[in-house]
Amino acid sequence: MSKALRIVFAGTPEFAAIHLQSVLESEHEVVAAYTQPDRPAGRGRKLTPSPVKELALQHDLPVYQPKSLRNEEAQQELAALKPDLMIVVAYGLLLPLEVLDTPVHGCINVHGSILPRWRGAAPIQRAVAAGDKESGVTIMQMDKGLDTGDMLLKVTCPINNTDTSQNLYDRLAELGGPALQKTLNMIAEGSLQPEKQDDSLATYAHKMTKEEGQVDWNKSSWELDCQIRGFNPWPVAWMLQDASQPEKRTRIWEAQSLEEPLDEQATEAPGTILQASRDGIDIACGKGVLRLKKLQLAGSKAMNVLDLLNSRSEMFKPGVVLS
Repeated sequence: MSKALRIVFAGTPEFAAIHLQSVLESEHEVVAAYTQPDRPAGRGRKLTPSPVKELALQHDLPVYQPKSLRNEEAQQELAALKPDLMIVVAYGLLLPLEVLDTPVHGCINVHGSILPRWRGAAPIQRAVAAGDKESGVTIMQMDKGLDTGDMLLKVTCPINNTDTSQNLYDRLAELGGPALQKTLNMIAEGSLQPEKQDDSLATYAHKMTKEEGQVDWNKSSWELDCQIRGFNPWPVAWMLQDASQPEKRTRIWEAQSLEEPLDEQATEAPGTILQASRDGIDIACGKGVLRLKKLQLAGSKAMNVLDLLNSRSEMFKPGVVLS
């Protein structure tokens, strides 16, 4: 390695803190951390620092928490740090061109997908919800577009049929740290070979919303299986058992697609409860059967189906058609 880089790190959630830790363990020098302002959290709504801020303070790093990087004062503050490179991981603020151009080597981003697939805010959740078979981490040179910059390094991993977005999140966090360290060394050595993205292959990963978590029984059981896993642990997929009570949502924490239902089940209308047993509650779908295994009724805690049937079996009688 020709020289240690002076690095400014910008990030906010735990995913970012994991990558900050990997940089702190490298040969490079982190001179400051940028993160979102403290937010109210918990029942007492007490101002709480982000995981990145907590880690930075543990290592006696200066912490900056501007509400925006568009004003001249914030930009001068960054320039005074004389960074060789800025690393951005789930920071949550847009970086104007003036900021992108400040470090000697510009700004790089750790993105939780194999670009150009799933540009945007929720690449991990969208990959699971869409039924993708593969995901990964892309280290990217940032430009003025949204996740459109040149790709510097990519690492991949499979998405298993039982993965939730949390499982995949954890796996990508483990992959991203070593990939980031390798990228930093290549920047210091001048050995990077950036790769342009093919914009025609790009898809956009919109933020997840609670409303789109509602299941549609006309879809195939596999599509619903993917949706439920992609929305776990947030915002959680849900269903209505009674259309006249839209405020009473039943959250679906765990389900399993039964791709080949019995012949006598295949003719039932989508949304029909086929059977309820200790193994799960089987629901007819547009194609296949979805077995519900862990549910959370409105105003209650999440329960596996066996416990739920012991107390609320009348709600899940075979033949009932869900909303």
